[in-house]
Amino acid sequence: MNTLLKRSGLAIAVAGLCISAGAANASSHREAPFITEVPKVDGTDFYMFRSYETGRADFVTLIANYLPLQDAYGGPNYFDLDEDAVYEIHIDNSGNAQENLTFRFEFSDNLNDIQLPVGPDGDKKMVSVPLKNVGDASNEANVQFSQEYTVSVIRGDRRTGTVETATNVTDGTATFDKPLDNIGSKSFPGGYEAYANQHIFEMAIPGCSINGKVFVGQRKEAFAVNLGEIFDLVNTNPLGPRNAETNDLADKNVTSFAMEVPTDCLTGTAATASGDPVIGGWTTASVRQARVINPAPTSNGKGATVEGGALTQVSRLGMPLVNEVVIGLKDKDQFNASEPMNDGQFATYVTHPTLPELLEALFPVTAPNNFPRNDLVTAFLTGVPDLNQPQGVTASEMLRLNPAVAATAPASQNDLGVLGADSAGFPNGRRPVDDTVDIALRVAMGVLADPADAPDGDLGYTDGVQLDPAELQEVFPYLATPIAGSPNS
Repeated sequence: MNTLLKRSGLAIAVAGLCISAGAANASSHREAPFITEVPKVDGTDFYMFRSYETGRADFVTLIANYLPLQDAYGGPNYFDLDEDAVYEIHIDNSGNAQENLTFRFEFSDNLNDIQLPVGPDGDKKMVSVPLKNVGDASNEANVQFSQEYTVSVIRGDRRTGTVETATNVTDGTATFDKPLDNIGSKSFPGGYEAYANQHIFEMAIPGCSINGKVFVGQRKEAFAVNLGEIFDLVNTNPLGPRNAETNDLADKNVTSFAMEVPTDCLTGTAATASGDPVIGGWTTASVRQARVINPAPTSNGKGATVEGGALTQVSRLGMPLVNEVVIGLKDKDQFNASEPMNDGQFATYVTHPTLPELLEALFPVTAPNNFPRNDLVTAFLTGVPDLNQPQGVTASEMLRLNPAVAATAPASQNDLGVLGADSAGFPNGRRPVDDTVDIALRVAMGVLADPADAPDGDLGYTDGVQLDPAELQEVFPYLATPIAGSPNS
């Protein structure tokens, strides 16, 4: 690594951000005890980057993934979202650890009761079918159950701010259709990707002079990690080749909320006037406080549960892997319910991180010993100086992006991000190709620290798995076509 970079404030800042990432590339899949009980609102990954699709340089792409570890064959219900929940992407464009802009997604279920005539003449009955579709699923008449959603744009506090509704430019309505999951080629004889692309909508965003895009639907999981071995006390070789292990997520799908938003709609007037374009972002999901199980869901039209009470946040994700491998087990549910402005309560997990100590206990390596790690606290909670640190920033955990940094073309992207001399990558935002695991392992063990404090910091730590960039798309929504539930073509 370049010596000048290694000694710079930027390098130290990267270390601070990456120490939070930990040793597993699962970001936030099933990371806290309670969220395992409500997987439909489990936020797994958040990507935020300057769009690198040709002709889209003036846009920022936001991708929030939910509902982890989807087995493609998981029918007959597959992986719908919770119509009683609220899914949100928050933007802080003033550096004060509070949202200035929120995109809120709310879903509605649509049941088209499809019945077939069953029985002989004289005893024929119309009977509802058990499947989601009875023919080509790209034809709405053949689909029994589907979902649609609205996008609200909230300026100010997410619960008390000004609420406006985004519009579907295609038909002028306030609703957008979510595609069915990739059931298989018999259900989508015209090809799933062509069908899914029909659900990429141009969206008129209130307060923006030009339109953006939106897509909510199933995608192939973009993470690559030997997940089982990592959580078996890192039962792998952390100093081996970068691509020697099995990607345990290679056969999984996920549900993505993808948006492409004009950059100047995100940075804010005040930020632009000051010459500080940096934005911070994080995702949440909230459910109602009360849930009552309905003992007779078919008799009164109320469904299997009745929801009520105030919205309560149960999922939170900004920087990757924070809750999964940084926050102590006893505080994981609390972190998921917290907001960035209250992150001081978790500071000890960064000033005295446990990950390096665990690696030292598991392998013949020496962890850094510069305690308390105030340099990491500053960088982790404020962004990288001279790259993506907002002016007058309030310390808080979120993903930060300086969209003034030019996007790197896909063929030239380095999956080690800033450590690989690619300043358009993690931790300046996060792209699907960025290997946050290998970055995290090397920095956590001191690659950027004073060798006197980190004698093993220059070792080539890795989880042994890399994502093949060819699996990604170079156009919106960037993540690949989901794996089909049926292998038969």
